Amino acid sequence: MTTRSVAGNARDRLLKAAAQLLDEAKGKPVSTRAVCDLAGVQAPTLYHHFGSKQGLFDAVVEYGFGQYVRGTNRRGDDPVDDLRHGWDDHVSYGLDNPSFYVLLYGRIAPGEPCAVTSVAAAKLLELLTEIAQQGRLRVTPAVAAGQFVAANVGMTLHLIAQPEGRADLALSRELRDNVIAGLIRPAPDAVTSEASREVVEKADALAHALDADAGRSGLSAGELLLMREWLDRLTEVT
Repeated sequence: MTTRSVAGNARDRLLKAAAQLLDEAKGKPVSTRAVCDLAGVQAPTLYHHFGSKQGLFDAVVEYGFGQYVRGTNRRGDDPVDDLRHGWDDHVSYGLDNPSFYVLLYGRIAPGEPCAVTSVAAAKLLELLTEIAQQGRLRVTPAVAAGQFVAANVGMTLHLIAQPEGRADLALSRELRDNVIAGLIRPAPDAVTSEASREVVEKADALAHALDADAGRSGLSAGELLLMREWLDRLTEVT
């Protein structure tokens, strides 16, 4: 373990020391004493700036994830293409920062959404809403976001768990494309008529209305299932 103190003011030294030790620990516990020794401070200084060891680690993760979020800005005019890049960026961040990532997504509590990831979640919802406005999303933006994040995080944790050098990025890309294909319809080609697009939009609107208020439709469960199947078929063949 490195014994020389890192440079900077006390708060910065604690952040840098914690980041370094978390990276070196490869998922194993890091003690308060080790962080303070590397930062060249006493424990009360840590508590003064961060309240607790966990507060320090939360600050490290938030800083690291903030760097990732700032690197996921829009790349072009196609939101689906941005969605693909977003998946790959997320996986790359996890593989490059496994200790931070596991702290971020592995330490969860029921009913307590992670405030650190809320900015990334908002960006994802914005992309999916834009795709929905184009009439291409098969489900609501919120449902799509939940499915996309579950698959993206699950794949990233799976790859982190692999032996060093064995992470299969081709598997990640395959799952990414399958998830996107399941959530998003292909873009209409240039010869698709305005009337056809209008049919798709109205079928989508009716499908969303049924999902939102199925109890008032007057249809039985079997009739609702058949109606959704017809609407899905209509949007696929139009």
